[in-house]
Amino acid sequence: MYDAVLVPTDGSEGSREAATHAIDHANRYDAALHVLYVVDARIGVVHETTPELVFEELEAQGERAIEAVHAQARAAGVETIEGVVARGDPHRAILDYTAAEDIDLIVMGTHGRTGLDHYLIGSVTEKVVRLSDVPVLTVPLSAEATD
Repeated sequence: MYDAVLVPTDGSEGSREAATHAIDHANRYDAALHVLYVVDARIGVVHETTPELVFEELEAQGERAIEAVHAQARAAGVETIEGVVARGDPHRAILDYTAAEDIDLIVMGTHGRTGLDHYLIGSVTEKVVRLSDVPVLTVPLSAEATD
């Protein structure tokens, strides 16, 4: 049913829970697991003095988040794992990656940004759900994670 499963990650608890579900689907369907971390390109506008240093640090964070999912997937026996750090508008980068890599299923957490960030920027997950041409599995935070 699925040949390629994508889990976007930001290293948050919500994306870690989504990764668990994505890994399960990759195992169940013998699918390739793709892990994507998107550095929001709008960050450079806020940090005008040294945007490249900010991007470098965020990309390093992304590599660490991807490696954490890779380690979890390898431990679960997933054979094919791809990981990419991208720059751009997060929802657009996810949708572009989905199209470019022929992804069959996107698995995303429902909790990431909160409060004012959510109000001003909007939910990446909501935008992906509305605009995706492929199924999107949304994973809420478990009760233990919200305590």
